[in-house]
Amino acid sequence: MLQIINIRENKEDVLKRLSIKNFKDAETIINDILELDNIRKITQKKGDDIKAESNSCSKQIGDLMKSGKKLEADALKIKTADLKITEKLIDDQLNQIELKLNNLLVTVPNTPNLNVPAGKVPEDNEVILEHGEKPTLYSNAKPHWELTSKYDIIDFELGVKLTGSGFPVYKGKGARLQRALINFFLDRATSNGYNEVQPPILVNEESGYGTGQLPDKEGQMYHASIDNLYLIPTAEVPITNIYRDVILKETDLPIKNCGYTPCFRREAGSYGKDVRGLNRLHQFDKVEIVQITHPNQSYKILEDMLDYVASLLKELGLPFRILKLCGGDMSFSSALTYDLEVWSAAQSKWLEVSSVSNFETFQTNRLKCRYKDANGKSQLAHSLNGSALALPRIVAALLENNQSQEGIKIPDVLIPYCGFNIID
Repeated sequence: MLQIINIRENKEDVLKRLSIKNFKDAETIINDILELDNIRKITQKKGDDIKAESNSCSKQIGDLMKSGKKLEADALKIKTADLKITEKLIDDQLNQIELKLNNLLVTVPNTPNLNVPAGKVPEDNEVILEHGEKPTLYSNAKPHWELTSKYDIIDFELGVKLTGSGFPVYKGKGARLQRALINFFLDRATSNGYNEVQPPILVNEESGYGTGQLPDKEGQMYHASIDNLYLIPTAEVPITNIYRDVILKETDLPIKNCGYTPCFRREAGSYGKDVRGLNRLHQFDKVEIVQITHPNQSYKILEDMLDYVASLLKELGLPFRILKLCGGDMSFSSALTYDLEVWSAAQSKWLEVSSVSNFETFQTNRLKCRYKDANGKSQLAHSLNGSALALPRIVAALLENNQSQEGIKIPDVLIPYCGFNIID
């Protein structure tokens, strides 16, 4: 959530940045926010003045009673009672104004970094790096959804029977490959200084609100309505919310956490050839890295996180590219996002496997996640996260890129985790 003081002091800059995200009606909504904030301040001042007068009357009543001036004290008691009624009315007004103000603020996306390219569609994203050679497959090569059936390692039809489309069943070497990748990603994260946590996969409304999934993506989340809990779309939500309503020490920063969870996304409106096989699922596994940092360090740390995720793809031997997302393709909460995509040889297309983002103070303002600076003053920290990595499309690319007439070769780095070197 944007800070009102920043909107007020830098209105034109805020509007300029929101235009990069193609945010509709930005000027109208920002003006409404500032007008409501002015009304809030005036109402707050009225309430403070009434409270001060009421407190003064209460003190006078005590003094008059001590002096034996009961009649004067009784008159002031009547006035104080009237002031209390007025104070309650003003407090109610203030609560309504603050609710309206907050309801407006949560509709405004984060302002993008000035380095974010303009654009509205994925084709406007900026390719900043391409690494590795695309493999040349033999003439009878198959897409991963045919390979998984041929070797009986992932069963999509059984998943439909048990749950529905987008919930595959991993079997045999497919399940072991899945577990191997999770352990490999977690081991690499912890060896790079991330503290492993295993969070819940159901979160409350406050947690969804804190990281910006609510109310923006409410329709994309699975909702357990009886208990009003949400299945997480990413481990970012519970791991970042660990620091909701927390004041950290400046020396605690940066805080580095990682965690594996299944993730759940309704993916409403997704259809067609791009959702075949593992390309787009409703349930999938992912290892997430999350950092809470000092504002002065967050963009350096963003680049470090990007390099780290790229190193995983290099170890797996997957050709990949890095994109800097344009304003129209960024998430609601992000200030700057890099996507990493791997080459799917049998599909002849790039598949997104990771987003690495800096949210600056957008999430921490909602979370009230602060640190004490050298002067003892509370400051908002910055939050960042990245997929390290999401498994379905990694598996798709590994199966397709490493297939041969003999079977599917396992990358050397995964063999100790899998316990086998080929799927045949």
